[in-house]
Amino acid sequence: MIIITKVVPPVTLLWFVPSLAGAAEINQANTAWILTSTALVLFMTIPGLSLFYAGLVRSKNVLSVLMQCFVITCLVSVLWLAGVYSLAFGEGGSWPALVGGFSKVFLSGVGTDSVTGDIPETVFFMFQMTFAIITPALIVGGFAERMKFSAMIWFSVLWLIGVYAPVCHWVWGGGWLAERGFLDFAGGSVVHINAGVAALVTALVLGRRRGFPGTAMPPHNLTMTVAGAGMLWVGWFGFNAGSALAANGSAGMAMLVTHIGAASGALVWMFIEWARFGKPSVLGIVTGMVAGLGTITPASGFVGPIGALAIGSVAGAACFVATQVIKRVLKIDDSLDVFPVHGIGGIIGTFLTGVFVAGSLGGAGLPDGVTIGDQLLTQLTGIGATLLWSGLFSFVALKLIDATLGLRVTPDEETQGLDVVLHEETGYNM
Repeated sequence: MIIITKVVPPVTLLWFVPSLAGAAEINQANTAWILTSTALVLFMTIPGLSLFYAGLVRSKNVLSVLMQCFVITCLVSVLWLAGVYSLAFGEGGSWPALVGGFSKVFLSGVGTDSVTGDIPETVFFMFQMTFAIITPALIVGGFAERMKFSAMIWFSVLWLIGVYAPVCHWVWGGGWLAERGFLDFAGGSVVHINAGVAALVTALVLGRRRGFPGTAMPPHNLTMTVAGAGMLWVGWFGFNAGSALAANGSAGMAMLVTHIGAASGALVWMFIEWARFGKPSVLGIVTGMVAGLGTITPASGFVGPIGALAIGSVAGAACFVATQVIKRVLKIDDSLDVFPVHGIGGIIGTFLTGVFVAGSLGGAGLPDGVTIGDQLLTQLTGIGATLLWSGLFSFVALKLIDATLGLRVTPDEETQGLDVVLHEETGYNM
């Protein structure tokens, strides 16, 4: 069983508990693990998510997706240094419950001897930066094949500053949700709900791709998608187990439950699809894997193997149904299923964390006096706040960009494909 002293994410503990934040000695084992985890999480975006998404679009748009993921990686890295890190984790702001201050702009005052907990602050900065990179990159799947490159850049900038930084601060930077005891170990709300609802809003504001849903738009290269999916699975160990910020039992359990969540999500999705359509698909099993990974993420440091098996299995079934409803019933063109997989998965995982954290179910246990009902109410509060903030800000940002730059390429440009129209290149020369 995992033992924790407070039901708040480890990041919050390390940053705001004075005895830890002021630790003078660097733990080399923990530092080595977080350095490794940082590389693994960056590997999830470049090349993991990039290849996963690129294989799912049509061949005329493969480079556009790769380019979007690549430029988001570069852009977020610079913005994180310039001030977004400070907004998420800095101190001294006017509204500390809502957003951090400007004490860490351009890493002011941070040197090689600066520590967060018992690891160098530069390592903590880099680790958290990789989370900030992959979150807006996930949103790419909601508007793939139809958004202007310039509009994508401006939306990513505004969204990172206006949505990611505040929500990250609420949960991991000592903000109001952390104070309420909200549980999100590695990003159920900060990453998956946040990106999922933004992708849904973007898909609604942009409108459907030409021909959707009447024209079939199958993935052009499933081999590429499966390769990317495998990279995501491996990289996710850094994502979740690295969030312990230590090489300890909590990290080990987080890695274990991450793997079980992914495997169970993939299998359940595959068997449901097999029963419904007569054949199991490669696309289905890798999508179920991603659903399982996204859903176990908020719970990964708080639940045991039984909780992971249950959460992953629910994810495989629920996210499968959600994709069918979004695409076939509501006919919303969330191109690469960001909301039904990441958004719904994040909601389910964040909620079920409040159930399977119970010690009687193999979890870390709740503090004295806190019931499962109390914790579920807190979880629902965090879910609702993230949905509302991300949805409203995304809508306003999109409308602002549409009124100035325009969001969408022309119908003729969309037909021709974004690779040639926006980049004057093609992914394949045959």
